[in-house]
Amino acid sequence: MKDPVDTLTPMGVMVLALLRESDMHPYEMVRLLRARHDDRLLTITNGTLYHTVSRLQKSGLLDEVGIDRDGNRPERTTYTLTDAGRCAVIAWVQRELPRVDHPTDFRIALAEAHNLERDDVIPLLGERRIALVEEHALHRDGLVKARAKGVPAQVLVEIERQEVLLDAELRWLDSLLTRLDADSLPWGPSAFTDSDRYLAQRKAAQQ
Repeated sequence: MKDPVDTLTPMGVMVLALLRESDMHPYEMVRLLRARHDDRLLTITNGTLYHTVSRLQKSGLLDEVGIDRDGNRPERTTYTLTDAGRCAVIAWVQRELPRVDHPTDFRIALAEAHNLERDDVIPLLGERRIALVEEHALHRDGLVKARAKGVPAQVLVEIERQEVLLDAELRWLDSLLTRLDADSLPWGPSAFTDSDRYLAQRKAAQQ
């Protein structure tokens, strides 16, 4: 039998992560994702999200907890996270956070990394740092060799860009790890507070 984590899509991870906060109906999920500007990470459409919810339910990662009808509005089915779904979010983030070959998935994993405890996140990011150092050295040394061989500069611009991006990410990652190590950055599910802005977002999304 296939591991549910292997079939999770980035959208599926974001849906499950939302349900870690509270039970919700899909319409609320869409509005909350857009209010938080998570559509900068992936395309969010009503059709895609409703299809994702259906797939997650069939996989046993979420379940229905009720159907509401308010006035002339269509019925809204509210979903809750199952134990399997809660574990799947954590397992997916743990798998994708250290990887350097899935850049899109990494952005989702990083956005949901606050669902992991500090002691889990630090070693995973440490693994990623090792992989980034190797990747950066490969691009840097490749550029040196190519230039020494007289390779035309115009065909090296993509490699130059990637080398710069890798260098920048390493500097950013070192800064993040320093803050995590020093406990100067509040982290983990228990460190998240229900701010007035957060509560206002939730209330607006429920309308």
